[in-house]
Amino acid sequence: MATITLKGKEIHTVGELPAQKSWAPNFRLVRGDLADVSLADFEGKVKILNIVPSLDTSVCGLSARRFDAEVGKLPGVVLLNISADLPFAASRFCKAEGLLNIISLSEMRDRAFGRDYGVEIVDGPLAGILSRAVVVVDSADMVVYTEQVPEIGQEPDYEKALAAARAALGK
Repeated sequence: MATITLKGKEIHTVGELPAQKSWAPNFRLVRGDLADVSLADFEGKVKILNIVPSLDTSVCGLSARRFDAEVGKLPGVVLLNISADLPFAASRFCKAEGLLNIISLSEMRDRAFGRDYGVEIVDGPLAGILSRAVVVVDSADMVVYTEQVPEIGQEPDYEKALAAARAALGK
């Protein structure tokens, strides 16, 4: 169980992020076109999992825009923005923001992702949605970087996540 904060007040997640140098847990999430996807759908690609509470919040929107811009410069890297948002809402956000390099994924049909990745919030006003975290997975599905952002209102460390993605590409 990870302890994080929401406006300075302690809240907790169901577990811990996957360990570095471990295999990334498989998942079943829903794309904007309502198709189910799994980790295997991104085989051979380096994956940045930008896990957020909701794109309807300012910090989540900032992280989506920043990672979208950076991933556009990294062929071979896919950006998976994962939240409990409905696929329709995530798609509208990406379209309105002109985000071209992001694949929005929802826990709409299967809530196992939050438990398997240790990011489901279990108490406080945000119980049931995902904490803010970043996981970078290499092309062989090995976890190479993780960050559980300690305060929900804080942005992730973009540079460390992008450096891990570049290193996974061999750059």
